[in-house]
Amino acid sequence: MTPARWVVFAYHTFGARALDALLARDEAVVAVVTHPDDPAEGDWFESVAELARIHKIPCLAPASPNLPGVVETLRGLAPDLIVSVWYRRLLGPELLALPRVAALNLHGSLLPAYRGRAPLNWVLVNGERRTGVTLHHMTVEADAGDIVAQRPIDIEPDDTAVTLYTRMVKVGVDLLLESYPAVLAGTAPRTPQDHAHATVVPRRRPEDGRVDWGWPATRIGDMIRAVTHPYPGAFVGDGPGRLWLWAGSPIPHASSGAVPGTLIDIVPSRGITIMTGAGVVLITRVQSAGGVEEPADAWALRRGLRPGKLV
Repeated sequence: MTPARWVVFAYHTFGARALDALLARDEAVVAVVTHPDDPAEGDWFESVAELARIHKIPCLAPASPNLPGVVETLRGLAPDLIVSVWYRRLLGPELLALPRVAALNLHGSLLPAYRGRAPLNWVLVNGERRTGVTLHHMTVEADAGDIVAQRPIDIEPDDTAVTLYTRMVKVGVDLLLESYPAVLAGTAPRTPQDHAHATVVPRRRPEDGRVDWGWPATRIGDMIRAVTHPYPGAFVGDGPGRLWLWAGSPIPHASSGAVPGTLIDIVPSRGITIMTGAGVVLITRVQSAGGVEEPADAWALRRGLRPGKLV
């Protein structure tokens, strides 16, 4: 039997692991489409472009995948399957019509919830206790196609975006490997999404990490863990008064009667406790504007802060 011909649209570690897993199964990946590796995003993720280079697979990194030249190049490769994994551009109708069998996407949520960009961060921001991955058929509307398979992932109280992402990559790649043979055979489920229950989240910006001490402690803790390293970080204040909050956790039932933002205590070797709109939050690592990241208790002592002062 002639092996299926794949075109893989992929980026980041998730995309690289999916591509590597397909190659380990000797799948015929005839082209890879990715984004240029961006030094501004750091070096914490694996490179799809480098993996394609090592395996001598033709690799494109166009500004848009829907450019006529890109479409015609891929048409000439006669793909049986297109799969998109963590690729950041929507594929237009001409691309979606190319594969003989299917155009699939591996999305980082339990669709129809959290369609759109950065679902991994948004589920943490919103304090969700469960998320997952979905393999689905692509349509011109983002993340709206029929579902092939899903796998839930529990969100642990101490998860950050990185720890959750690490588990999501493994679960997602496993889901792809388990599901695609049935897609090729024409026996895989196609379950329409319930669009009435769809939620859509936008791309996150660095400014979205702003924290208000008037929020409940749990909400502040969720924001911190959703955007801590390697993401831009949660913060309070502006300009030279900005303070990044790199690590912390809520103490939701604690109270002192102080106004939100009040320093409650400096806890040696642990951090500082701050009053919020509901409960207290323990902040363990911070960074002043123009400064370096440091333990929060050391930061408070260096600045001469005392309990009862506003942070």
